[in-house]
Amino acid sequence: MAKILFVMTGARHLTLADGTEHPTGFWAEEFAAPYLAFTEAGHEVVVATPGGVVPPVDQASLAPEVNGGQEGADAMAATLRSAAELQNPIALESVDPAEYAAVFYPGGHGPMEDLAADPHSARLLTDVMAAGTPVALACHGLAALLATEGPDGASPFTGYEITGFTRAEETLAGLADRVKWVLEDRLVALGVRFSAGEPWAPVVVVDRNVLTGQNPASSAPLAAELLKTLG
Repeated sequence: MAKILFVMTGARHLTLADGTEHPTGFWAEEFAAPYLAFTEAGHEVVVATPGGVVPPVDQASLAPEVNGGQEGADAMAATLRSAAELQNPIALESVDPAEYAAVFYPGGHGPMEDLAADPHSARLLTDVMAAGTPVALACHGLAALLATEGPDGASPFTGYEITGFTRAEETLAGLADRVKWVLEDRLVALGVRFSAGEPWAPVVVVDRNVLTGQNPASSAPLAAELLKTLG
């Protein structure tokens, strides 16, 4: 079966506009839902992070209120505990993209802190785009696209239709006025065609080999689309 690379944040905080640190990491559902979909379909998952650090989970994403209650929160935590790949990541800088049939970027605010400016992630994305490899990105995972902007301002994603965490959702989350930059604004400036659905509703956009999900609720539908792509 296919080998799928998960590129994940190693950041435990997001530096806000006033210099304070907002605790973060990866959003649990955005790892867990795709991970279960891919592994249950028989695919192999490999996790890569900057420096090979264990990716930290955003503790807010384990709360009962974002997991449909305590039972859902317990199931989410159990999935993370059972995923050995999370505890044994490889270093992003050592990744050979030719080894993977697809690449997946979960979100959470962490990618805004590290992957948005990571040259190794940028190289990986540039290589998979050149090869036509399917690449799927969820929510704030799309911050990684910002690192692919070249000296001339061009990115391999320029002109693609994508979605991602919206300004409206960032406002509802209480961070739009506190972050250094809003993801939707930066993506539009990068030259993508940004599609936004209703806040918190599952939205998936597929444009050629690029698959994107708007928010945590889009994680499972995004994974299903990637499975279709893999056949």
